[in-house]
Amino acid sequence: MKTLFPLTRRRFVAASATLIALGLGGFASLAALNEPPPNFTQVFNGKDLTGFRGGDTYDHRKLMSLSESDRSAQIAKWSQTLTQVDPKTGKPNWHVENGELVNGGNGAYATTEKEYGDFELLLEYRTVPLADSGIYLRGVPQVQIWDYTEKSKFTIGADKGSGGLWNNSPGAPGKDPTVLADKPFGQWNAFRILMVGSRVSVWLNGKKVVDHAIMENFYDRKVPVPARGPIQLQTHGGEIRWRNVFIREVGTAEANKVLASHNNEGFKEMWNGKDLTGWSGAIADHEVAEGSIRYKAGRGGHLFTTEEFADFVARVEILVPSGCNNGLAIRYPGKGDPAYAGMAELQILAADYETKHNAKLDPRQVHGSAYGMTAAHQGYLRASNEWNFQEVCVEGSKIRVELNGFVILDTDLSKVTSYMANSAHPGKELKQGHFGFAGHSDPVAFRNIAIRRLEER
Repeated sequence: MKTLFPLTRRRFVAASATLIALGLGGFASLAALNEPPPNFTQVFNGKDLTGFRGGDTYDHRKLMSLSESDRSAQIAKWSQTLTQVDPKTGKPNWHVENGELVNGGNGAYATTEKEYGDFELLLEYRTVPLADSGIYLRGVPQVQIWDYTEKSKFTIGADKGSGGLWNNSPGAPGKDPTVLADKPFGQWNAFRILMVGSRVSVWLNGKKVVDHAIMENFYDRKVPVPARGPIQLQTHGGEIRWRNVFIREVGTAEANKVLASHNNEGFKEMWNGKDLTGWSGAIADHEVAEGSIRYKAGRGGHLFTTEEFADFVARVEILVPSGCNNGLAIRYPGKGDPAYAGMAELQILAADYETKHNAKLDPRQVHGSAYGMTAAHQGYLRASNEWNFQEVCVEGSKIRVELNGFVILDTDLSKVTSYMANSAHPGKELKQGHFGFAGHSDPVAFRNIAIRRLEER
């Protein structure tokens, strides 16, 4: 696999000068102020607060769970503070001056009315000594902005500079920026932020300060950040100015390439893209079609690699048609039901399966679950007939599943004592076996299948 981050620049060559200029103090001098580069759209129009509402440090999932009337009332309460006059300055808390969105340090956060999934965000900001601010991604805090010279905050990381995912747990990747990249006060700083799933990369003034780190969910660290949510510009007691705020929504094909490009050394392609050489089991139940291995209609045997694996990381793209069912066979012995004879079957199940089949699922049956043993988080599978990127790490008795950039399962099967329908899983102690697909007579498809043996790192 090749490193694919440069893909973004190749997709819009005309914008390359803009991205290079991020290391030169911003890009306002290269184009008209607040005019987006190719493939980007305005978040701030340079004139007024069109497209923004008020917001706060408030769980976006909780907000969306409110009744429509309660949600509207809460948003209205926040929004009315945006234009309230600050008695110290005599100006609205949020106002526009010379094409710059200005906040004096008070009022609710400028929050986009639109929600975003995967995206690339460009913006410039300028702030003052002792100020503290940030950028909330999908409503979750935050890409930190602060005074890197304020000694009283050195104990909490101010001296490391801006750009880190400050609300991540202490020591977690991304919490602190890898390099101090802030410019002196009075100068404009430029961010480029790429978010795919919960994976975030941040460039500040052309320097990468966060590399593909998982953004933790500040509101509930046991579950991933939302799949969609707003962008929020925080106010935190000091003046901050924003300009050239642009966003580009990232499609599924590009998102999958970004996820596959990170830490890709040592992976071996398990499928040649042409036939089923290197695979065993129900060969006749599968076909090579449209660049993928696909189950034939009504056929459902188990297909697995001829090689066996102990500890490994597998990456695979999965297409799940509406109402369909399948599974990833983990340490499969080559015979029997992968869900019980193997270490585990990691469920593959369409998000609309219950509706389509009028079925009531146990939580341990949803997509990504260790079938019958441990439930995965829901809500991160893409729409039917879109390709999903799934990474599975198997190490000892532990299994970790990352779907489209979100960690949906992190379990230790040795600690499982309760089973669905009280059916034990005799194979869960297996130390080695095949990797494969557990067919259930549905046309689920697979491609870009690669495995790295952990013992060979």
